[in-house]
Amino acid sequence: MQAPFFSISELAERVNAWCSEHAIEPANGQSGELVSERNIRFYRTTGLVDAPESGGSGYGEKHFLQLTAVRLLQAQGLPLRRIRDLLFGRTALELREIQRRGLEEAKSLSPARHLMPATDELWRMIPINDEFLIVSRRGATLSPEQRATILRALQGSATPVQNPNKNP
Repeated sequence: MQAPFFSISELAERVNAWCSEHAIEPANGQSGELVSERNIRFYRTTGLVDAPESGGSGYGEKHFLQLTAVRLLQAQGLPLRRIRDLLFGRTALELREIQRRGLEEAKSLSPARHLMPATDELWRMIPINDEFLIVSRRGATLSPEQRATILRALQGSATPVQNPNKNP
């Protein structure tokens, strides 16, 4: 039995219903509140979503899983470039696991919704390295010197710091 296929508009509706059911929204205004056909086409051209099947008009479960994974990672504030790197080449099984874990994380973070930006704020996430991001609530950037200083501080924190007020 072949898995059902959806049109692009049906796929958008399914993803939006899923996101609404689970209260998943992009974290920092990087994307519209709803997934549109235009978003899906853009995500397709940027490699976030696979090409449609069945003659170019069929979207299936894997496409749905790719889009829900994109929304979950956007809810964590990740930029599309990073999301593409994380999702590229994933199987449907791997995408289901990303969805499961993403929902668990979203539920555990829901009390922190008060940290979401106000409508007049322009939050910018600035990657420092593979583990750390700096968040600016007003859209500021870091100079190369500031970023280098932060990286040095993070590298220095890898070694335990002795408390100067404590006797050895």
